[in-house]
Amino acid sequence: MQDFDPSEYDPETVAVRAGYRRTPENEHSEAIFPTSSFVFASAAEAAARFGGEVPGNIYSRFTNPTVRAFEERLAAMEGGAACVATASGMAAILATMMGLLRSGDHVVCSRSVFGTTTVLLNNYMARFGVEVSYVRLSDLSAWAEATRPETCLYFCETPSNPLGELVDIEALAKLAHERGLLLAVDNCFCTPALQRPLELGADLVIHSATKFLDGQGRCLGGAVVGDAERVGKEVYGFLRSAGPTLSPFNAWVFLKGLETLHLRMRAHSDNALALARWLREHPAVHAVHYPGLEEHPQHALAGIQQSGYGGVLSFEVAGGREAAWSVIDGTRMLSITANLGDAKSTITHPATTTHGRLSPELREAQGITEGLVRVAVGLESVADVQRDLARGLDRLR
Repeated sequence: MQDFDPSEYDPETVAVRAGYRRTPENEHSEAIFPTSSFVFASAAEAAARFGGEVPGNIYSRFTNPTVRAFEERLAAMEGGAACVATASGMAAILATMMGLLRSGDHVVCSRSVFGTTTVLLNNYMARFGVEVSYVRLSDLSAWAEATRPETCLYFCETPSNPLGELVDIEALAKLAHERGLLLAVDNCFCTPALQRPLELGADLVIHSATKFLDGQGRCLGGAVVGDAERVGKEVYGFLRSAGPTLSPFNAWVFLKGLETLHLRMRAHSDNALALARWLREHPAVHAVHYPGLEEHPQHALAGIQQSGYGGVLSFEVAGGREAAWSVIDGTRMLSITANLGDAKSTITHPATTTHGRLSPELREAQGITEGLVRVAVGLESVADVQRDLARGLDRLR
C-alpha cells in the first residue's frame, strides 16, 4: 500500500500492510528482488548513492527492497525508528555487540539466556576485550550490584529460554538509564504481538526471525530494532561492512509470516496454557515452567507487560537425562528438534541441545537440569499433543 502511516492503524493491520511500496507492476503480494547489485543511470548517480548523498539501492549486502520492506514493517510493529535485518538471530546479537561495544566495555547479561548467546559472549566477544557478568534475570538488585563504571549494556531475554523467567522491563530500563546504560531485550519468545519492550523503556529489541516471526520453520533470519542513531547508523554500519546479511527470499518469507503473527501467537498461547495445566496434573511431572500458570512466581508481571503468555514451556521429570530422553523418544507426532516457533510442536532436551555447549556449572546456575524437557507448542490440536506426550510420561509412573 502506498503512503501507509502505521501510526493510524491497529497492530494487526500494521503487521499486514506496513513497510511495502508497490512497484510499477502493481503487484498485490510483495515482490522479491533476488539481485546482488543495482544499476545506476550514470556514473554521477552511482557516486551519489555510494557517497550517501542520495538514497537508493546500491548492493544487496546492505540495501535491498525486499529486506527493507521487512525491516520497516518490523520496526513499525515494535515501535522503533530503525531496524537492521540479519542472516540469523545470533547474527543480530553479534551485530549489536560489534556495532555498539568496544574493547574494555562491560556487559551485564541475564544468566538465563540462550546457550549460544553465552558462548558468543564468553568465547568470542571476550577475545575483543569485552567483559561480561551474569546475574539472575528477575533480581534487579543483582543487576545494580554487577554494574561497573565501564558497563555499557544490559542484555536479557524475557521470557527466558527455556524456563520462562521474566524481568520487569520497565524497572530494568529505569535502572539502566539512571546509570547511562543501554538495555537490549531479546523478544523472540513473545514477538511484538505479545510484548513491545521499546514502549516499556528498552533501547534495543533483538529477534531471531527464524522462530515465531516466520512461524513455519522455513528460513533463518534475525533483526535488531531501535533508534535511528544506534541501530540506523552503528549496527547498520557493521552490517554494511561485515555482511551478516538477510537474503531477499528469506525477507519475503518473513513478510508473509508477519501477516499472520497476531493470530498465531494467540493460538500458540492458548495451546501452551492448556498443555501447561495438563502437565502440572500428570503424576510423572514434578515442575512446569510457564508464566501463564497462576503459581509461576512472575505470573502477575507477565499479565502486565505481555498481552499473552507465549507458546514455549518446559517441565521437569524425576530420573534425570534417562527419564527425559524416554519422554522425548516416546512421542510419535512431536518433532524432536531444537527449533521453536513453528506451527508444528517441537520437543527437545535443553541440557544436551540448546545449552549443551555450556559447562555443567553454567547449566546448573541457569537451572537447566538433566530432567528438563522443553516443548514449543504448535498449532495442532492440543489434545493430540497431550496424548503424544502421555506416551512417554506414562512410562515414568
